[in-house]
Amino acid sequence: MTPARGFPAFPRQRAGARFATSWWGRAWIQAMEDTSLDHTLLRKGRAYAKTGQLGPITVSPGRLAAVAEHEYDVVVSVEQLTDDAWERFLDQVAAKAGHIAALLDGDMPHDLVDAAEYAGVPLLPAVGDLEPECSCPDWGHPCQHAAALCYQASWLLDADPFVLLLLRGRGQSDLVEALQARNAAGAAPRAGRPEDAARPSGTPAAVAFAAGVSPLPDRPPYDVTYTPPALDPAPGVDVAALAVLAASAAARARDLLLHERLPHLTEHEDHVRLLADHILDQPDDRGEQELGAAVAAWRHGGADGLAALEHPWTPPRHDLARARARLEAAWDGAEPPPMEAWRNRWTLGELQLRYGRDGRWYPFTRRDDRWWPAGPPDRDPSALIG
Repeated sequence: MTPARGFPAFPRQRAGARFATSWWGRAWIQAMEDTSLDHTLLRKGRAYAKTGQLGPITVSPGRLAAVAEHEYDVVVSVEQLTDDAWERFLDQVAAKAGHIAALLDGDMPHDLVDAAEYAGVPLLPAVGDLEPECSCPDWGHPCQHAAALCYQASWLLDADPFVLLLLRGRGQSDLVEALQARNAAGAAPRAGRPEDAARPSGTPAAVAFAAGVSPLPDRPPYDVTYTPPALDPAPGVDVAALAVLAASAAARARDLLLHERLPHLTEHEDHVRLLADHILDQPDDRGEQELGAAVAAWRHGGADGLAALEHPWTPPRHDLARARARLEAAWDGAEPPPMEAWRNRWTLGELQLRYGRDGRWYPFTRRDDRWWPAGPPDRDPSALIG
């Protein structure tokens, strides 16, 4: 288990003291400031961070914590990397001998962060990655105490980039041990041939560098027209259903070539996808009405649209606050209609907007005593109320 690290409280600072002199520390502050809904509270947080009133800081996987005046508990949560992501990150560290040396020397190499990002490992936080909480009565996001904690954390990151890696899930000792284990595994002699124990394995560096980088093959064309297979009737075989499955497989293969990765679908989601893409045009009297809303949701937003129809959830407060501000601004000073809000669903008379986990708002209207998908989604909810 990765242990937590404790840091003493920062003493009172001079008025002109700077935050985040390192580029990775500035990226941390940028992520926090971009998430903020109130720049006045940010100014208060910057000033409060220099007063010396914030207590000692504890850094643990996914969590930054301190105690402010009046015994307020202040926490900033950061999403931890998965085990697979850590393996990809270790691959990038091991790919260049100077990476671990730079980290141990207090530096976060640009090329390491870029390589990790390319491998799908986000080391530096982006907008929305930092989730501040505080027990104080201020509803700001973040409040001045949480903002102060983030600003002080930039000083910790300046001094030791391993603080950021610990927040992402693993500390310095874990990373060093994992790299040492990799090196030991790579240096083990091959069994069965004693003469190989003294012979280096692999390709000599001079030969590898002289070989250069082989060109990648050209991507296959994407504009190939699908030709349905000519299927002869056979006992016990539903030829029409088989033709639909073949068309579906061809469409999924093309999507995979275009996007390189497709989301995993449950059996229900795949059933709705087949109906939406290949079978159901209009619900009829054969019991398809129940699936009609699901099909419409899929056609407007795919799996995310179907989730917006079927699964309520509680979005982050700052997302809802931004959306509410946009809606209120859409009436140009006029009194907006009454709105009933429940989790990710906002009802304005005969219109309901549902916030999806993909960051888009989905419109719904009343139809046959149920909410029915009414069109494609938009990131701006005010664009859907016309």
